[in-house]
Amino acid sequence: MTTLPDLDSHQSQELNLSTADYSLLTDLYQLTMAACYTGEGLEQRWASFELFVRRLPEGFGYLIAMGLAQALEYLEKFRFSSSQIAALQATGIFAGASDRFWSLLAEGRFTGDVWAVPEGTAVFANQPLLRVEAPLWQAQLVETYLLNTLNYQTLVATRAARLRNVAGEQATLLEFGTRRAFSPQASLWAARAALAGGLDATSNVLAALQLGQQPSGTMAHALVMALSAVEGSEDQAFSAFHRYFPGAPLLIDTYDTIAAAERLAEKVSSGEMELTGVRLDSGDLITLSKQVRSLLPGVSIFASGDLDEWEIARLKAAGAEIDGYGLGTRLVTGSPVNGVYKLVDIDGIPVMKKSSGKLTYPGRKQIFRSFAGGKVKADRLGLVTESPLNEQALLQVVMKQGERVQPPETLAAIRQRTAASVASLPEQTLRLDSPVSVQVEISAALQALTEETEKRRRVSGLPQATAKDAK
Repeated sequence: MTTLPDLDSHQSQELNLSTADYSLLTDLYQLTMAACYTGEGLEQRWASFELFVRRLPEGFGYLIAMGLAQALEYLEKFRFSSSQIAALQATGIFAGASDRFWSLLAEGRFTGDVWAVPEGTAVFANQPLLRVEAPLWQAQLVETYLLNTLNYQTLVATRAARLRNVAGEQATLLEFGTRRAFSPQASLWAARAALAGGLDATSNVLAALQLGQQPSGTMAHALVMALSAVEGSEDQAFSAFHRYFPGAPLLIDTYDTIAAAERLAEKVSSGEMELTGVRLDSGDLITLSKQVRSLLPGVSIFASGDLDEWEIARLKAAGAEIDGYGLGTRLVTGSPVNGVYKLVDIDGIPVMKKSSGKLTYPGRKQIFRSFAGGKVKADRLGLVTESPLNEQALLQVVMKQGERVQPPETLAAIRQRTAASVASLPEQTLRLDSPVSVQVEISAALQALTEETEKRRRVSGLPQATAKDAK
């Protein structure tokens, strides 16, 4: 294993990230492979890589594709600065790399094409969310970042879509995951993916403002405890908060939830207070919500506290009187989306991976989706050379020669597509318990190419055949 030289103590504490650093935000082997390609004179060969998941996370019947906007922004800005190149050279790892490799980094940018399913589209296992067609060195170097943004945002968007489907359209769903997200950058991506996946708002102020949205939230127990201690009572804490935020929802479970609700009910009934909502963050949410509803019939009840789609389904089934939910830890963490990025074609030669349990299909592919009665009937995974058969082709060209072919979509448009995608899925695919994914058929042409590619590999004894054989 290669060991990098130690950085001085001051540098080692500075792990800040800007868009100028993105080209180096990659795994070492991407760069070593690019150096090898260059040394062998292969760096400009036209390569196609596809990003897909081999299997869905356990308990998931579908995924909602997300993260394309950030992927395209990254590809547009893909550059290596002189200081980045100097830092790579200083490691000593690339002592054997050719001069051509360094000039390639210094002069290069992403010049390839990208095909992708639109954000908010439901996809299944072995279906490409995205395909990169570019010179080999470029297509290789961008793998890590593309997987990072698409894997994570797809996870959060899918969880958000499931939460919305379970909670129903009338429920208010807020994203509260910033403090549990894996990094500050991840918290911004999580907020975006959650909103695009169907949630109403985020408590992350920076994310909301960057997305042109209104941030949303309530209060923490700290305010109630601090003001109660200093000013004398929980009621005085509530009154103080309402002086600055009239009618705002109040967190009522710091001490005694029902006692707080009873006192608030008296004030609301007497006209002394206007109250739009209360929040419950602990305890038996079923029993408490019913009791609070009886005391405050016209006030919205909001629940939080490690909730997910299964818990919301349980609460609803038990008749809990809850109008909205705050979603945090389980939304922005949980079972990962294990997307992979695999070479499928090099200079027109189809290639495939044959490892046990990790088979990939060769060639550049398209997803053909058919509908019946407004619901997804089946998907066909085929080659780009095939024509739709009363089907919708899902992969669209989104970048040509390193330039976007259309402006970025609005969050509202992506959210609307997510809702339509989920509504089009069969009930068995949407259910939380033992979901059944939509059937994905392998087209006859793709099956034939797979068999031909494997036969050629066996006959040659080599991992790659000639272009003549491929034809």
